[in-house]
Amino acid sequence: MLLEGRTVVVSGVGAGLGHQVAAACVRDGANVVLGARTETNLAKSAAEIDPSGARTAHLVTDITDDDQCAALAALAESRFGGIDAAVHVAALDSYMGGLEDADFGAWRDVLDVNLLGTLRMTRACLPALKRRGGGAVVLIGTQSSVAAPSQVRQAAYAASKGGLVSAMYSLARELGPHRVRVNTVQPGWMWGPPVQAYVRWTADAEGVPEEEVRERLASRMALPELATDGDVADAVTFLASERARSITGQCLLVNAGELMR
Repeated sequence: MLLEGRTVVVSGVGAGLGHQVAAACVRDGANVVLGARTETNLAKSAAEIDPSGARTAHLVTDITDDDQCAALAALAESRFGGIDAAVHVAALDSYMGGLEDADFGAWRDVLDVNLLGTLRMTRACLPALKRRGGGAVVLIGTQSSVAAPSQVRQAAYAASKGGLVSAMYSLARELGPHRVRVNTVQPGWMWGPPVQAYVRWTADAEGVPEEEVRERLASRMALPELATDGDVADAVTFLASERARSITGQCLLVNAGELMR
């Protein structure tokens, strides 16, 4: 298995991508330490992916708080002996709009979570990664940071994730001597709770069947269907594994071929 005997920290574990990433890591042999702001989400996710509780641990974690980030990293070491990979799913993606209607106070909140929060959590994991002699950091970006979608406006979200990609390049150089790899997975339209909600909302607003809206989105793809949360999670487990031991400073689009670069 790709992650046999390894320990992975996953931030932002809720009902969608975070859960799928944690589940894929357990499936592929890892011990997984889950962090998120909501205890009920964490407990539910852990129980579903590891009913025995032998290979998971979880802790309420707000990645905008240095002490809480440090506590999650410490839990990984105390429970499983170290950290081999850190995957950062936690994000604030609910703020909509462009520049003309921008509330820059809300933009700061988005940046604090998506950019600075991810970097805080990464920094908290670094001592343990170094003690392991290296490992992987996998960031979750977004296709919208390189190609803005026409259906919705999420300028703040796109800017925060674009900043995270720029930081990734610097981190890959900085941490490479410690054999810590840093890469980004960039999902496009990804079939999971947020896109499912968008499809329901659009179908209701337009008075059309949900399948029509879904097919409209899929028609943009080179492959005839949307990528799923699970597809993105599979890309994450690859980059977190030793199969990707010579890959760092790279962005991987998982988007069924909607955008090709």
